[in-house]
Amino acid sequence: MAGRGHLYVIAAPSGAGKTSLLRALLERRPAVAFSVSCTTRAPRPHEQDGRDYHFIDRAEFERLIKADEFIEHADVFGNLYGTRKTTVDSALAEERELILEIDWQGASQVRKRLPEAIQIFILPPSRAELEARLRKRATDSPEAIARRLAESVSEMSHWREFDFVVVNGDFDQALAELEAIFDGRGATSRQDRPGLVELVNQLLKSTA
Repeated sequence: MAGRGHLYVIAAPSGAGKTSLLRALLERRPAVAFSVSCTTRAPRPHEQDGRDYHFIDRAEFERLIKADEFIEHADVFGNLYGTRKTTVDSALAEERELILEIDWQGASQVRKRLPEAIQIFILPPSRAELEARLRKRATDSPEAIARRLAESVSEMSHWREFDFVVVNGDFDQALAELEAIFDGRGATSRQDRPGLVELVNQLLKSTA
């Protein structure tokens, strides 16, 4: 869209390495803005309000929903997450590049409101690696990890809804693929590329 910025929607199952990839991408591209979402979940020890998330209570979040203040919102593992409309509108009006790090539910809502948004899904290379990354993170209980692994089946099944799919096996290669997408050279990461269906089928089978 002429005279507008670009919105990049990036989703992945927990443990796919999305956050690490985005952190590295933003270090290389300081002009790219990262949308800070609202959430009702409690902050983790290293997180700061306004930097990682806007931490608000459920009553305030539900008030914002009723006021149609979110471009997308979702219930993830019992916690509410959402992106304020004003955050997106301001960035696009100022012709900036903005990243939304959200789940597939939120991505679907953005797709309906802003079909021009560029949507990227990040996959792990295997179920074993996905589980290993979740355990290494050491922020969730064994029960929470088991729940996230089970939920990853549903999350990964939505991969076809995205424009691009990046498999985060080799970190540097995955980062290079992300940069290529931002540069308009992401043809090799299209979701309809040969061989991707076989990989996803294996991921879904192994997590069943």
